[in-house]
Order: sequence, then structure tokens, then C-alpha cells
Amino acid sequence: MFQLEKLIRANIQRLTPYSSARDEYSGEAKVFLDANENSLGSPLTKWYHRYPDPHQRKLKEKLGVIKGISANHIFLGNGSDECIDLLFRCFCEPGKDNVIICPPTYGMYAVSANINDVAIKKAPLLDDFQLDLVHLETLVDDHTKLIWLCSPNNPTGNCLYREDIEMVLNNFNGIVVIDEAYINFAKQNSFIRNLADYPNLVVLQTLSKAWGLAGLRVGMAFASPAIIAVLDKVKPPYNINQATQELVLQALEEVEQVNDMIRLLVDMRDALAEVFLLMPTVEKVYPSDANFLLVKVKDARKIYEFLLTKGIVLRDRSNVALCEDCLRITIGTEKENTLLVDAMRDWYAL
Repeated sequence: MFQLEKLIRANIQRLTPYSSARDEYSGEAKVFLDANENSLGSPLTKWYHRYPDPHQRKLKEKLGVIKGISANHIFLGNGSDECIDLLFRCFCEPGKDNVIICPPTYGMYAVSANINDVAIKKAPLLDDFQLDLVHLETLVDDHTKLIWLCSPNNPTGNCLYREDIEMVLNNFNGIVVIDEAYINFAKQNSFIRNLADYPNLVVLQTLSKAWGLAGLRVGMAFASPAIIAVLDKVKPPYNINQATQELVLQALEEVEQVNDMIRLLVDMRDALAEVFLLMPTVEKVYPSDANFLLVKVKDARKIYEFLLTKGIVLRDRSNVALCEDCLRITIGTEKENTLLVDAMRDWYAL
């Protein structure tokens, strides 16, 4: 049975979080003399001399409307990387606990585990890039706190089978983190709709991909109010700055524009895959539910280096297990895609 209290680190349970005076009142204040700000303003604008809302209330309310959930199910981080790091810090005892990852997958799970001195167990994906449930189950022990699943997966681009994810959720008494950074490009529904069904579920999403706001660094964690409360307890008080909150609120008014961009990127992804399949240097283009393609080529490293001479930067994944001789290629603009295709043709014409 899932019991959140048993997963939270003892020192985090005892922690008294930082509290500002603005956490201690409700309503609209007129005079702010509590935070030692520069009351005269700033060189930029009169608004940025004040600290931002530490709870990002307006932003969470708007996201809640878009996602169809209440704001108390939402945590906002300085990029998804902050959400990843906080999950380790809240639930994993350094030098004692462990987590499970399923490579090939997003590299920050392992980086954050190592930073936090948390042991990593690996359940590699099968040849079709799906979960090896039997192997995964054998790795779980009393000190396994988190299982990290990426769907659509990075770098392979595919969604994990929904029934496999549900199997993990139903049989693991720790926290299952589903990283849905690329879910907007996929046909599979988000697991956000299932938060009420799984108290051990955390869903990660981002505004960096489909929403095109990578420069603002906003990641989102969706979970039960109890899990969100633990993350809020540990985060820095002002982790999302005022300018970012304002700009994101503006962007969230443009849902249709974002949907149009998603449709265009998916169309270009599928068209680019067909073009690659006609190239003699390309051995396989893997199906993708994301805004990138994983492409198996002959002499991946040499092609990667050749493209660099043309000013084109891809991601060489050829040294990653199950991704040998593979390049990960983000879908660019029409012009960028054309430049890439022309450069690839230059390569095999040599």
C-alpha cells in the first residue's frame, strides 16, 4: 500500500520551510515594508523592485484551467530539472535509497541522482524501446523510492505502452514519475487525467517544447496535493521570477496558436522522416511521438562532424545503448530542415 509519509525523508518531515510575511496575510495589501526591497523602484520598471508571488497563484490558476485540474495539484519549477532535483531531495535518503531508470532515457535523472548521492538501478528498455516489466520488478527493494519513466521517451521518441505504465503504478509502493515533456506531440493522452486514480503518480511537463518558451525555464509537476505540499516545502521561495510569470501568463492566452504550431511540427516531422528513408546513408527512422526523430545512419559520428562544418548541430546518440549509430534530430523550421537535407545529400554524394 502506498503511504506517502513513509517515503518522505525524515529531515524534510521535520523541516520548517522559509516563510515570508506575505505568506501570513490574505487579501490585498497596500504598503509593503516587510522584505527589504528598494521601495523607490528599479532602472527597468516600477514593478520589478518587488519580489514575485512565491506561490505563482495566477499562473497556476490559468494552467489549471488549461489542464483541467485544480491549482493545488500543480508545482512550478525553474525548468523541469528543478522538479527532478526536488523529487530526489524530498524522497531519497542520500547513501541509502535508490531509484530505477530505464535507459536509454533523459540524462538528468542519473545526473540528479549522482548529485544527491542516490543509487541508480537500470532496467534497460527492450529492443522495441518498451519497458522490460520483468526486469524492472526484480530491481525493486525496500529502499527504492522513485521509478522514472519518460513517455514520449527521449531520445527514442516513442510513447511507452500505457498498460505497462499502469502496471507499474498499480504494483509499486513508491513514487512513479512520468516525464511527459513531449506529450503535446503525441496521440497518447496525458496521465494528468489519472492523478485521482494513483496517489503515487507525479507527471512532469514543460513549457519549453510545444509552448516554445525554453528561454523562460518553466517546468511543471502535477501530483496529489500532498506531494505538491512536500515540494513546496523545500523549493526556494521565489523560484519563478516576476518577468517569467508575466510572460507565461501572456503566452497561455494563445492556446490555438500553440496547437497550430504543434500540427505544423508533426507534419514536418512526418515529411522529414519520409525524406530520410530515401537516403542511402539512412538505415532506419524510428517512429516518433515527439518533435524529433531518432535516425540510424552509417557512420553516425562522421556525419555528425561533417554537419558541424556546415553549421548544423544535431545530437549524436551513437554511444548510447540501443541507439548505436543514431542521430537525434530536432524538427526545425522549413528552411532549417531544407538546409539539413541538402547537407545530408552533400555527405552521401562525396
